[in-house]
Amino acid sequence: MKIRFGYVSTALSLWEASPSRTMTFARYKLLGKEERREKLLSLTAENLWNTRRILYYNIAHGIEVYRFSSSIVPLATHPEAGWDFASPLKDEWLEIGALVKKYRIRVSFHPNQYTLFTSPREEVTKNAVRDMEYHYRMLECMGLEEWGTLNIHIGGAYGDKESAIIRFHENLRQLPSHIKGAMTLENDDKTYTTEETIDVCLKERIPLAFDYHHHMANLSERPLEELLPGVFSTWAKREQVPKIHISSPKTEKAFRSHADFVDLEFIMPLLKLLREVSQDVDFMIEAKAKDQALLKLVPEVAAIRGVKRIGGAAVEWK
Repeated sequence: MKIRFGYVSTALSLWEASPSRTMTFARYKLLGKEERREKLLSLTAENLWNTRRILYYNIAHGIEVYRFSSSIVPLATHPEAGWDFASPLKDEWLEIGALVKKYRIRVSFHPNQYTLFTSPREEVTKNAVRDMEYHYRMLECMGLEEWGTLNIHIGGAYGDKESAIIRFHENLRQLPSHIKGAMTLENDDKTYTTEETIDVCLKERIPLAFDYHHHMANLSERPLEELLPGVFSTWAKREQVPKIHISSPKTEKAFRSHADFVDLEFIMPLLKLLREVSQDVDFMIEAKAKDQALLKLVPEVAAIRGVKRIGGAAVEWK
């Protein structure tokens, strides 16, 4: 069993390397037409520069799994501020994509919690489609539309989970098929359990990015050892191994909140189950300490009897 480790968005170990610098729409409205364009262009260029710095940092540390920031382009989906972020920065986008391909880094985006397809309100669905189109456009800019994935949650239940799931299937038809082909779905910590998400994924032929922490906060009726084969089956027609999100609770009281680092004891039951079925996976660490949490966890996992570290952010357990 091989496990590669990755993290989300920002390398905290790098100085001034945020890939998510932005501006408010209120600030945007105060600027003149040319100032608006120059400011948006400047912020996006800085975010792309820092994304490239982060990728080089990942390459140096042998980190082969990474989630891009969703906020690389400020105000990209605002209905009154849409702008061409592709053409002026074409070379910068493509340079990032070339790095990803050269070093075979598994990359993804995670649109925000408002990108959902279960709402009874038509404008919510339209906004979800717009946000997915924006994220896919960034993949296209980098030449990674056949490489990266877009991960979202099913959405809210609105007091009637059964009806909400029906709406999900109906509303998802509004998403262009090529964008749907880049999707993954994630079980959540309050509403849709792993078991329920598996059912949706199988029906829509979408891989499930299983979140272990969410699963523990929102347990299914069936035990995890019975659910994992279903999780893995959603990846059967993909070249990539299943992706699993890991984090641990901040406290027992704030169980759903993510801690700064990942508690090895908390994820050990998952590790043991994966070893039993000898399933290769990629772990996406969602801890607050980001890359620092990864650099702490990998040697801890490698210290387990029978586990061998085979890279900067990869281990093998025979």
